[in-house]
Amino acid sequence: MYSLDRLLSFWTALDAAGPEHAYWVGRLTLCGSPEDIERYDAAWRGHAGQAAAKGTPWQVRRLPERSLLRATMPPQVAAGGGDPALAVRASAHEVLRHRDLATLSPVERTEAQRLLSLTAGAHPMRTGRRYTPAPRGAVDRRRTVRHLLRGPGVLLRRARRPRPRKLVLLVDVSGSMSPYADALLRFAHALVRHRPRWTAAYALGTRLTPLSAALRVRDPEAALRRAGQLIPDWRGGTRLGDTLAAFVRGDGHRGAARRAVVVIFSDGWETGDPARLAGTVAHLRRLAARVVWVSPHAGRPGFAPSAGGLAAVLPHVDALVAGHTIAALEALVENMEVRRA
Repeated sequence: MYSLDRLLSFWTALDAAGPEHAYWVGRLTLCGSPEDIERYDAAWRGHAGQAAAKGTPWQVRRLPERSLLRATMPPQVAAGGGDPALAVRASAHEVLRHRDLATLSPVERTEAQRLLSLTAGAHPMRTGRRYTPAPRGAVDRRRTVRHLLRGPGVLLRRARRPRPRKLVLLVDVSGSMSPYADALLRFAHALVRHRPRWTAAYALGTRLTPLSAALRVRDPEAALRRAGQLIPDWRGGTRLGDTLAAFVRGDGHRGAARRAVVVIFSDGWETGDPARLAGTVAHLRRLAARVVWVSPHAGRPGFAPSAGGLAAVLPHVDALVAGHTIAALEALVENMEVRRA
């Protein structure tokens, strides 16, 4: 388990880290396998007085009073349970996944940004026009005939080849959405980077702002800086009906929304005519394969779609989902899948 080199590494690391980290210093420098970790934990418990020292496989060398005797063992190891580093990290991540993005501290927000970059696994697909050999499907007559001309054979079949489906992200950056706008744009950046050819992003405020080019930058911070420079109405008012109508009349009809999955991130507050917003979303639904409305308030207890714009568009969307936590955004990725052509 240990050698002179490991002992020298242990003393060097202990001098650099300090006696309060003696347990982890010893674990990192003296252990070379999972079996060593078990023996090390048993020896540490015996040395620290949490278990009988007699009978342990080996004893840690007695360190000076000012160092090891004052160090304490993590409670998870003292209780004999698993790897504490992994347990604590997994537990913290699980709690963070269910925290409201608007209430995170700066440190938690940094970790949430890293987790958001890992959620970009959306792969909406559609049925293409070209065929490919398949075990089931219609009989491929040409291949079957060529195969039979060479000798006895079976019926060969074919199916339409699946193709990537376009994904359109429309992010409300008005004042009422400002606590979530940064996280949602980072989520959009991850999705655009994941499928740059098939994903388009826009900002919704008092006007429509294309963001796809800015969000294709690899570095998230640089991408958000570019996006912020393009958005003239950040944290301003919102005219959802006008901005969505501009999208439908422009890029939507030019092909961006046709048979695409359209995701609208907004709380539904509308300063214009809700009836016009409802008509625009109904038109968008006829173009798209699926329209998903994401509200940061939808996952809260007692939520009701009472906002004027949200109540108006509800009959014309395929799903109304929450978007206030990382877990909700992960569930949204699954909601982007479309089964029909």
